[in-house]
Amino acid sequence: MNPAHIEIDLNALRHNFSQMQKLAPKSKVIAVVKGNAYGHDAVLVAKTLDKADAFAVARLEEAVQLRESGITKPILLLEGCFNAEDLKIASQNECHTVIHCQEQLNDFLNTKLPKQMNVWLKVDTGMHRIGVQPEQVDTFVQQITSSENLQGNVNFVSHFYMADELTSKITHKQLEKFVAVTSKYPGEKSLSNSAGTLYWSDAHFDWIRPGISLYGISPRSDSHGQREGLEPVMTLKSQLIAVREHKAGETIGYGGNWVAPRDTKIGVIAMGYGDGYPRVAPNGTPVYINGRRVTIAGRVSMDMMTVDLGPDSTDKVGDEVVLWGKELPAEIVAQHVDTIAYELVIKIANRVKRIIKD
Repeated sequence: MNPAHIEIDLNALRHNFSQMQKLAPKSKVIAVVKGNAYGHDAVLVAKTLDKADAFAVARLEEAVQLRESGITKPILLLEGCFNAEDLKIASQNECHTVIHCQEQLNDFLNTKLPKQMNVWLKVDTGMHRIGVQPEQVDTFVQQITSSENLQGNVNFVSHFYMADELTSKITHKQLEKFVAVTSKYPGEKSLSNSAGTLYWSDAHFDWIRPGISLYGISPRSDSHGQREGLEPVMTLKSQLIAVREHKAGETIGYGGNWVAPRDTKIGVIAMGYGDGYPRVAPNGTPVYINGRRVTIAGRVSMDMMTVDLGPDSTDKVGDEVVLWGKELPAEIVAQHVDTIAYELVIKIANRVKRIIKD
């Protein structure tokens, strides 16, 4: 049996959702479960968050999976549909769709849909990734409203891109622009992602869209979820499969890029990039063993990694290892790897066993 596994704590998930509700008590909640709920299992998360008002995914296939698993609440397609056939499938599955460009508008206007759809017009307020320009909003709204495919009013959505930087003036400008182009319309509005929900109460509007914060991870690179009242939902664990004496001056692993500064003990962990742990994790990246942090020594390989346990360690084969989670925030590991915790949790491989804690 592969000792590498992740623990998914559903009580932590519920706690984090409750925290989002407390921050925005007047807003409804779209729980973002794209990317298999950031690696946490989208169906499991959606079934657990029964108090969510809706869910959001990036791709139609994700929405269909939720429907086939019995999820009946509204599902928002954050990138919309990529062609007319997908639009028909989304309509049949009673999804809400984003429209962010002329091509999507054309499909919506020119396709006979099996059911009317709720539409969210994506407004580019400054991120310049997807979305219609503010000066296009009136034209898009008029055309969408004229279609028999529309259910209800046109809703509005945009996306913050620097809301995690609390002193940035850009977020204020995005907020002002969003209000300026949407306030005259009756449709519902959503602007706040996790960072917007946590730090920008003026931007909560009708709906908030928390994603990474639901899973106990901070959107800020200089913080971690536990500092902000969140609890890690995922804990990645394995165990020591060898403990070896190691002489000063000796190297270890591929490339020999770590040299022991003293006589020490090396722990070998059943964990590697084949499990989703980043190969680029450098020497010095922390790992939690027996109540303390030790550090990676040598390159991470496909199935194993090595850590410097210290000359006086008493660790033994079979001892539990935490790669990230409650004892060691994923955000701290991400800082060492020069990435973000989002990328760590979403890349866990299928061979890593899931253990559900409820």
